[in-house]
Amino acid sequence: MDRRKVLKSLSLLPLAGAAAAIPTEVNAQNKKKKGQWTPKKEVIRRSNSGGNTNPTVAAPAAGGAPRPGGVLSGCIRSGHLLFLSGIGGWYAERRKEPGDIQVQIRSALDTMKEVLEGAGSSMANVLKVHMTVAEPNKNIAALNEAYRGYFPDPAPVRSYTGCGTDLMGRDGILVQIDCIAYVD
Repeated sequence: MDRRKVLKSLSLLPLAGAAAAIPTEVNAQNKKKKGQWTPKKEVIRRSNSGGNTNPTVAAPAAGGAPRPGGVLSGCIRSGHLLFLSGIGGWYAERRKEPGDIQVQIRSALDTMKEVLEGAGSSMANVLKVHMTVAEPNKNIAALNEAYRGYFPDPAPVRSYTGCGTDLMGRDGILVQIDCIAYVD
């Protein structure tokens, strides 16, 4: 479906209208709970706490006992929408050095593309992007330079939150990005 048509159709429906996309059985069950709407959620990609995008969630701990599930999911599908959790710009298990903001945003966007395509979507279907940027006054211009070209027109809406490098969760990370995308 053409992205512009999707955006127009979404703007005509309230968010709760997505319930119409839920199969009839689930819709019937939800109607039994008067006044309560529960979205259908399907985990597309698991993630361990700390943002690890490893697709396995609960590897057995020492002694063979299963560990509890992760704190968050990497990607959830609800109806025709995908919700991707924060993807950091640097993971030591993927790249030895953290790199600068341009290296990190490219890395995060490449991971985003991989996850979206694995879920049956694409960068062309991204509707909204949010980033947390370390020291934005220093990094946003270089980030924007590297960000260009990842999304076809019309580009998704985007917002960001700025913070100091000491607030990014672990040393070396300069950016974290998440998104909401459409999937057929």
